[in-house]
Parts: sequence; C-alpha cells; structure tokens
Amino acid sequence: MLLKAPLLLGLIVLVPHVCSSNFVDIDRRTNYFTLCVEFAVFHFNQVYPDEYAYKLLWVRRSQRKEFTLIYLMELELGQTICTKQDEDLENCPLQEGPEEKKVDCTFIVDVRPWFSQFSLLNSTCMQK
Repeated sequence: MLLKAPLLLGLIVLVPHVCSSNFVDIDRRTNYFTLCVEFAVFHFNQVYPDEYAYKLLWVRRSQRKEFTLIYLMELELGQTICTKQDEDLENCPLQEGPEEKKVDCTFIVDVRPWFSQFSLLNSTCMQK
C-alpha cells in the first residue's frame, strides 16, 4: 500500500499537465508546422470564393497545443494575379494597386503524420 501512494500522487500531479489545453510558441520552421501552414493555405484557396489564388505573406503566430500535434497559426495571405488552377503559385506575383487584397486568418490544424492526415479544426479569416 505504501508503494501505491507515491504512484497515485504522481498521477494526480501529472494528469492536469497532460490534459492541459495551453498552446505554446514554437519555431516556424518546425517540420509539422510548415506542413500545416501549407495545408491551411491550400484549404483556404479551395473554399474562398475568389477566382484568384492567395499565398502566404507572413506567419504572425506559430503555436502547438501541449502534448499534441495540434497547431495554431495566424497567417497573412495576399491575393496573387494567378488563378487557382495555375501550377506555380509560390512564384506568382501579388496583385498591386486598387486590386490588392490581403486576408488575416487564424487556423487550427490537427496532423496525424503516421497517416499523412491533416484536419482543419477551426478557421477564421478577415479581409484587411
């Protein structure tokens, strides 16, 4: 019985940390985070009702939920002169002048790398 008390106490201390829902800052160059950013931008282009594609301008916030592979990102996207069907969006120039459009988005993405599966849990975007 005496051996069980420290084990039980350890579980009581550990459980709140494992079940924590805190997001912590991470490096923007982390492998899974960069893949999640690509997924979020791709998804945005698929559902946003615009004939032109958007591309990543800036990562404002990069975070991961503790003890998970759930990522939170705040991204600034810019409208390009290319349509969504064009192949090379990375090298496509941005719209300029009065046609210029930018969007600020917050995405929460869950990644299951062992299945190559990405799930968009939440997204909120606002045109600037």
